[in-house]
Parts: sequence; structure tokens; C-alpha cells
Amino acid sequence: MKMFSWVEIGQKATFVGVYDGHGGPEASRYISNHLFSHLIRIVGENGLKISSETLKNAVSATEEGFMSLVRRSFGIKKLMAAVGSCCLAGMISEGTLYVANLGDSRAVIGRLKRHGSNKIVAEQITEDHNACMDEIRQELKQNHPDDPHIVVMRQGVWRVKGLIQVSRSIGDAYLKKPEYALDSSFPRFHLREPIRRPILGNNPSLYNRELKPEDKFIVFASDGLWEHMTNQQVVEIVHNNPRSGIARRLVNLAIKEAARKGKKKYEEVKKMEKGCRRDVHDDITVAVVFLDQQVNTRINEASMRGFAKSITTSSFSTL
Repeated sequence: MKMFSWVEIGQKATFVGVYDGHGGPEASRYISNHLFSHLIRIVGENGLKISSETLKNAVSATEEGFMSLVRRSFGIKKLMAAVGSCCLAGMISEGTLYVANLGDSRAVIGRLKRHGSNKIVAEQITEDHNACMDEIRQELKQNHPDDPHIVVMRQGVWRVKGLIQVSRSIGDAYLKKPEYALDSSFPRFHLREPIRRPILGNNPSLYNRELKPEDKFIVFASDGLWEHMTNQQVVEIVHNNPRSGIARRLVNLAIKEAARKGKKKYEEVKKMEKGCRRDVHDDITVAVVFLDQQVNTRINEASMRGFAKSITTSSFSTL
């Protein structure tokens, strides 16, 4: 299991984290176990209010901690250097949404087109750090002008160094520090030339958005959902269906669409073994935060693995 999520509701704030791992479960598990506690520590030690900067500092502390774990493990488990995770962390505090993002998980607000209207529209809050996007490829080329192979098309997909789609992450030490290079005995992660500078970034993109009366909910989800459904499709489904079980509904609809694309029946996909399911669809985690006058915030969650405390949740395993 490489997908983890974390949801917390307090008296003054709501936290949602979606951690989509790759190369193994260690990075996403580490983020799930440490990011929120780092956030609480940073806020408590410095008497700070929740802000984009406190989220950034919590993410940085988590990255540093995981890289320390890689360093301690590298001598006996070299593949720890190839483990990484996307990280989407959002906080709602005092009527403002704060988000930090590394990778291609996504936060989308569903808002009414105008106050008093019943027409829902999607507003994407985060930017996908994925080499399939032209602006990300241009960013990588600008940061690595001496590397003509910084982005490579492989199997019909743009990848950083032909290896990975995301351009920012927690972990992936072998693409950030030369001392964690993996030799040819690990062909999947072997780089022919040593890196001169970090290839993947570890600085999250930060966003803050004042919530308005027409903002009705926020969808936090891994790329497994957005691969098969558009932002607008997702917010319309949430808006036009009962809240109870809505995250599970989104996950099931994404799996049905993946099955259709793979020319398989939904029931057939559901019966497939865990390893085989990955040939049809990626892991999927969805958390939907309903904004009831920004006071009585409710969560509906469906994920590979979730943690929830004192909230109403609906959990669902995709694999």
C-alpha cells in the first residue's frame, strides 16, 4: 500500500493530507506519520497562526526527516533512495484555505457560478507538477540547460529523465543527491551520468484563497481520480448527489471509466488481484470537504488508507 491520507478537524482548523507514494510505501507512510505533527509543533513552538509559510515549514521538516531516514538505511537498503511521494496538504482556518503541494495530486473548489445560483463550477487551486504539462517541461529545461535529456518521451508519456512523471516530491533521493545514485544493478532507477544538481524539486507550491459564501466544497484527490475525470465532472457529481458516500461514488466512477478505457467490465476489474489492478487504474484517494458557513465543516473521504478523528467519514479501498 503506497497511498496514505490524513484528516483532522479541530475547533479552529481543518487539515487534509493526500500522500501518493511511488517506488514503495515508505515515503507516503512517513509523511502520514509526521507532517501533521510537524505542523502542530511549528505552530505551537512559535506561537504562529496557520499560514502558507507554516505549511511549507512542516513539509520541509518532513522532507528533511525522510531524507535522514534514507541516509541511515542506504547501506542496507539502497532502494530506499528510489522511494518518494507526492504530497498535497490543505488547511482551512479562519475562513481561508491554505494549500501546499508537491506532485500531481490536486485540490479543486466547487463554487456556485454566482450567489443564489445552482450552477456549480470548478476552480482548480493547485498546479500539477507533472512532465505531461508543457509549462513543467519548460521549467525543467530552464533549470537544466546543460541536460538535453532532462525530459524524455517513454511509452507515450513525458517523464523526467525518462523515469518519473512528477517534477517535485518528498524523497526520491537518487534524483536529488549524487551520493544516493543507484548503479546498473538497479536498471529501473539507474542514471548513466551522475547528477550535478537536484533533478526533482522539494519546495512545495503554496496557495491561499479566502473562502466565499458561494464556495460549497473542496475536493482533494490523487491523480488517479483526475486521470479519468475532469474537474467539472467531479464538482457536478459532488453537487448533484447526496453527501453521504460521495467520495466513494467518485472513486467507483473513476474505476468504471478506467475499466471502459481498458475494455473491461467494472465487475471484472473489482475482482482482479491487487497487483493486476494497477494495469487498469492507479491508486485513488479522494477527500471532499463541505463548507457549511465555514463553521460546521464536514468531511467525506474515500482512500487507500485513511485516518479520521471525530468526523463523519466514508472510507473505501481502491486496491
